[in-house]
This record gives sequence, C-alpha cells and structure tokens, in this order.
Amino acid sequence: MNPFSTLPPLTVRMGSGSSRCPYLRRVCSEHSGGINWMSLSPDRRHLLTCSEDGTARLWSTSDHQCCMVFQGHESYITYCHLENEHAFTCSADHTIRRWDTRTGQCTDIYRGHTSIINRLLVAGNYLFSGSYDRTARCWSLDRGKQLQQFRGHRNCVLALAYFSAADVLGESDSDSEQNKDLLLTGSTDSCIKLWVVSNGRCYQTLRGHLGAILCLALDIPNKTLYSGSTDHTIRKWNIITGQLVKVFQEHQGSVICVEVVNRHLYSGSADRTVKCWLTESGECIRTYNTHRHTVSVVKCHDGIYNAITKTFAAVTAG
Repeated sequence: MNPFSTLPPLTVRMGSGSSRCPYLRRVCSEHSGGINWMSLSPDRRHLLTCSEDGTARLWSTSDHQCCMVFQGHESYITYCHLENEHAFTCSADHTIRRWDTRTGQCTDIYRGHTSIINRLLVAGNYLFSGSYDRTARCWSLDRGKQLQQFRGHRNCVLALAYFSAADVLGESDSDSEQNKDLLLTGSTDSCIKLWVVSNGRCYQTLRGHLGAILCLALDIPNKTLYSGSTDHTIRKWNIITGQLVKVFQEHQGSVICVEVVNRHLYSGSADRTVKCWLTESGECIRTYNTHRHTVSVVKCHDGIYNAITKTFAAVTAG
C-alpha cells in the first residue's frame, strides 16, 4: 500500500505564491487523489502530474488549464516524466506506460518488473526504471523491449541517475573500460551503485549514508554526485574516484529531493523546508519555510523554484 494513499487530495498551484505569497495565479484541483510527482516539458509549455487516482494530467502553463487526462493504469501512479511529444508514467500495477501528448493515447506498455515501480529516467533512446523488486531496468524507447537488468541491491531501488563516462573523463581516456554509459541507483539498503549499461555489471558501490537513498543529482561539469537520504544528510561524491567529498547537515528530516542549478544546490525535505546551498563550500545560504508538509519535488529555473508537497504543490518565489 502506498504510504501516502490516506492523505487528502492534492492541488497544483501555478504561479508564484501561497497564502503568504500574493502571486498565486490558479489552484488546479481536478485530481481526486494525492499527487505523487510532477514534470515540466523541455519547452516549458506543459506540466504533467500523476496521482493516487490512477491518472496523469497534462496542464498548459500558459492558461493553467488541464488539457489532457491519461487513463489506463490499474493502480496509482507513482512517478511521471514529460517530453514535448510523449509522457511516461509508472505505477503500482508494475508497468510503465508511454503516452502521446497530442492524442492522449497509450502507445507502449513496458512489462517486466514484479513489484511497484518507483522511478523513471529517460536518457537518449534509453528508458530506465527502478522498483521495489530490488532491480533497475533499461528499456529501448523505440521498441519497448527490455535491454538490461541491474541486480545487486539488497532492497528497493528509489533513485536513478545516468551519465556517459566520456563526458566526465574526456577524450584522452576514450579507450578506457570506464568510458561507457553508466547508470547510478540509490536504494533503501543505504548504498549507491554505478552500473555499466551495456553489460549490467556493477562498476562501483558508494557507501556512507546511514539511511535509505531517496534522491540523486549529477553535476557533470564538476564531476560530482549529490545524494539525499533518510539520515537527514546530503552527501557530495566524486564520481570518478567514488570518494565522499562533503556532508551537508542542516535538515531536520529525510532529504526527499535535490537539484543542482549552476553553483547552487536546492533540497526539499520532510522537515517541510527547501534549502539552498553553495555547492563548493556546502554552506546553507537560504531556507524556505513556507511549506506546510513534506517537500517531495523541487524544480528550479530562471530564479524561481517549483515545489510539490504531499498535500499540495506550489510555485514559490525564489
């Protein structure tokens, strides 16, 4: 059972405000169950939300209207990802669905996981997924076929990140075995694993967190990985050596989400705050206290952060 299924229905707040911020434009409350995730399209024209009610909804960011409802999952939707022409959703029904955002039709169903699917990641022609079945999987977007399975975690996979080693190591190491596409997975077993996508081999395991890994964020130019955990910390890792660089410790609850924006790191937590950190020093330079519940998603662009909590989603001035 989803631990959030007993919470009241959520609403999406579009604009830059809440009851304490006067720039709220519209409250969108069409979902009949809690909202678990949201995703903004690359062209910024649409926002996708997914819900306990088993549907995903597509919203126009220009007029804030719901312009499409995606229906077909047999249970609640845990996560969603939006491209300009396609939407992806995963569910407690153990499947992933691909939707055409122009017609609302489901174009592909990806089957193979044996338990709830928690996360999706689209990278090039790859679709990655993580599940309570303790595995991550790689799928072909075009063919809908499973290409690889990653086994090794002792518990469920909750976080995903992807990068090409060539982007980190440079052309001088082009013949190195390390110079491959790599998947990172975070699990409730407190470990982060790096996998070679082509053969499913675990290349490295990062240990240090004392709780479940809930989120991952890459800073490729600086060869850095950030991870958030139920141990209330964010940890900064060197993704070439796997060494722990720094521990960020000011949250009073689980760190649910992290996002890197230029030289800043934003984090959302179960302590109901969003914090902004300097990535180099680890100093927390600002704390946003306007949220009333756990902050589960933070998206930042153009100096404004968007945050969704477990009982409402708000866009709040940065």
